Amino acid sequence: MALIASSTPEARKADAELRADYDFVPLEEADTIIALGGDGHMLQILHQMLERGQVCPVYGMNLGTVGFLMNEWRPGELMARLGKAKSFTVKPLQVTITTLEGKTHILPAINEVSLLRETRQTAKIGISVNGREAITELICDGVLVATPAGSTAYNLSANGPILPLDSSLLALTPISPFRPRRWKGAILPDRYSITLDIRDHAKRPVSAVADQREIRDVARVEVQLNTERELKLLFDPEHALDDRIAMEQFIT
Repeated sequence: MALIASSTPEARKADAELRADYDFVPLEEADTIIALGGDGHMLQILHQMLERGQVCPVYGMNLGTVGFLMNEWRPGELMARLGKAKSFTVKPLQVTITTLEGKTHILPAINEVSLLRETRQTAKIGISVNGREAITELICDGVLVATPAGSTAYNLSANGPILPLDSSLLALTPISPFRPRRWKGAILPDRYSITLDIRDHAKRPVSAVADQREIRDVARVEVQLNTERELKLLFDPEHALDDRIAMEQFIT
């Protein structure tokens, strides 16, 4: 096992406690990673694994705020919990961003990619699905594409749908839409590609945020599921990610 803790005092204290009781190896030698922190720390670790091409399960323990992607902090039962943990596979989005300067950025997104207006002016965004124009001009604060794993995060806050973890779907959700007024978004098979074109971008600049990475002044964003990359998360059986996502629909 490798152990990676966030920089918070709580996580550092927990790191010292675990290292006193267990032997850990360097990250490159690990076949399991123990993550201490919150959801943001977990996303950082998963992105590092994508960059390194490393595929091994990650078991997180929450020492942050929400901890939706984490298990409870109970250090004394770690080995027994790992033996009983359920494994879940998460596939990231591949986001191709073209800026107004013509630069191309290819980024992964585990939760969502969101397009957001940069100024007081609303954004105007054209939406195409599988090369077919679906909405000529969405006037809004922004729009996002979320995976099932990310559907309970920013997507839910924007009144998007909760997607079961094994649903093979993507949520396309507008953020404060003005026109078309009645469009509430779409649920699409994850084999579909989505293209978002920025209209009137000189007057109405838009940024794109793939999880925690932001690119400003974008002209076009193309989104599709990366079927060749997989990440594995471990959860206690009573705290399983698929159950937690499904039960979010009943929280009032």
